[in-house]
Amino acid sequence: MPTTTVQRRLDEAGSIALPGVFDALSARIAEQAGFPLAFVSGYSVAATMIGEPDLGLLTQTEVVERARQICSRVAMPILVDADTGYGGPINVHRTVKQLIAAGAKGCFLEDQVWPKKCGHMRDKQVIPRAEYVEKIRSAVDARGDADFFIVARTDALAVVDLEEAIARVTVARAAGADASFVEAPESRETLAAIGKRSPAPNVANMIAGGRTPVLTAGELADLGFHVILHPLAGLFAAAAAIEATYDQLKTAGSLTEPQTGLMDFDRFNELIGVAEKHALAERFRAL
Repeated sequence: MPTTTVQRRLDEAGSIALPGVFDALSARIAEQAGFPLAFVSGYSVAATMIGEPDLGLLTQTEVVERARQICSRVAMPILVDADTGYGGPINVHRTVKQLIAAGAKGCFLEDQVWPKKCGHMRDKQVIPRAEYVEKIRSAVDARGDADFFIVARTDALAVVDLEEAIARVTVARAAGADASFVEAPESRETLAAIGKRSPAPNVANMIAGGRTPVLTAGELADLGFHVILHPLAGLFAAAAAIEATYDQLKTAGSLTEPQTGLMDFDRFNELIGVAEKHALAERFRAL
């Protein structure tokens, strides 16, 4: 199979720190910031689309539709959190096919029991290893020759132990997955063990206040990680800014004072492409 776009970006950079995005606007901001790729976090989509926690409440249809909206507005490769694939191997097959059709360049596929939970939350359960491998095999089959990067994620570290987690990503990689993701290590020592023993390229998940210690991109690269996710940084920043602005509006009754935290009207219009649409309209007026 030809090298995927995501793998080429990794080969060029060695390791990449990338943001989580949750809608077309956040993806355009990430692209304009110069990131080579971005990740659609299920946690963020659940929060912004349905206002609910990441507890298996999102449907396949909702995730695919959000991926389609995002991919239609940016040129950079987008990786999508596909949770457990929303069922058994045939559901995984359909999910991968639909994500490819939506324009995604890869997905994360995990081994939790459905309904899944955020990897940094309690009471997770995982399916049997053999069952998970069948899901990975289905995803690889669905991909075919498409430009699509499959990340094998396991939550077995918290549920079983490190040995089982390493075993799961190892067999998933043998089945055709392109990267390994052992979720929620709780110490630098465990991160180091994963980076040393898990088949490269490896994914690290950095969440402020989560279970895993937040390290720098350089530290994680030295430990053997190549895809360094910050899946919730944009969401948390946006929520904090909105909360502060709305609190001020409620307290003062207006926002008449200069707002250093707000993007101005012209810059926001530039961000969402108003000038391009005006130019398009002018083209048709000239016909």
